[in-house]
Amino acid sequence: MRRPLTALALSALSLTALTALAPQPGRAQEDPQKVLQAPGGLNLAAIKATVAKGDAAAAAGKLPQAKADYDQARLAAQNLGRFYRNLSGSFRGLDARIPREMDQKGREALELQASINLRLAALLRRMNQPEVAVPLLVEVVQIMTPASGQGQKAYQGLVELGFVETPYNAPLPTGGN
Repeated sequence: MRRPLTALALSALSLTALTALAPQPGRAQEDPQKVLQAPGGLNLAAIKATVAKGDAAAAAGKLPQAKADYDQARLAAQNLGRFYRNLSGSFRGLDARIPREMDQKGREALELQASINLRLAALLRRMNQPEVAVPLLVEVVQIMTPASGQGQKAYQGLVELGFVETPYNAPLPTGGN
């Protein structure tokens, strides 16, 4: 039979819980509930850290580990971009500031995703799996446009792999004098 907790026991439990949540000396004053502040959270900094781990693994010749890191970062960037896009659409017509912010954050997530795709495609080519690199390169061209630097690099990769034959010569920018 369970006995009800006494007031003293409840006070001890509350004190223990508060002590665990209280800032500890020498620890950063971050709110672990805020995903933008959490080092391993769903944010661009955490994704970039995972990409850096992949870069280090690739440089050390640990190709399977690099691929795992890039895959993880790619999935996180895709999710982040999708979440920002969904929030943007939900607030359209209600408060223009929120869609503007979400669109900007979404563009940053897409640029990061394109960068990860290019790294992953290069790694797959290095691992003699060029056929797996093709969809990643196509995705970069699609999300960044062929006129962007990343899009041009991805399309050039498709030419090098023999997936496409026609080279793309980016038009020169037109501007005033």
